[in-house]
Amino acid sequence: MQTSTKNSLSNQRNAEQRRGAVAVEFACVAPLLLAVIVGLMQLSRVYSVQNCLEGAARQGARLAGLDRSGMLLQNQTTNQKLVSDVKNYLASNNLDSNSITVTVVSAENPSQNFDLDDPDNALKLFQVKISIPYSKVSYSPVQPQNDYNLTSSLTFRNGRAPIAQ
Repeated sequence: MQTSTKNSLSNQRNAEQRRGAVAVEFACVAPLLLAVIVGLMQLSRVYSVQNCLEGAARQGARLAGLDRSGMLLQNQTTNQKLVSDVKNYLASNNLDSNSITVTVVSAENPSQNFDLDDPDNALKLFQVKISIPYSKVSYSPVQPQNDYNLTSSLTFRNGRAPIAQ
């Protein structure tokens, strides 16, 4: 009986001493765990925004492949409609449309703008390029020297397929 009481007292002392060790271990591991969780949140946000940019480029470029008669507002060019549609698409995904840059350029010469309405550009390849600064989508503040653009581009052919009814 005496040895069981002795073991019981020894186990109680060890448990009391161990309680402090668990708190210290948690204090050491918690910041690392928190950093990993915040990093994963930022990474998933960037991935989500990149996916939205690619979807918006695809939807904008599809407009050029359609018969556009009756789709444009009065005095609106196809390029203006494409830019407007892309910005609206991204705004519906909670991105600031004022921070988004959308350009339509020639696939052969990316420094040259591409006019979708020009008959000389029929069946030619063009690119829709979209960019937004990382600082506008990040959950945490970004220093100006560390800021960069998230971009997406899609090459498409300027054709006019009739819309099936």
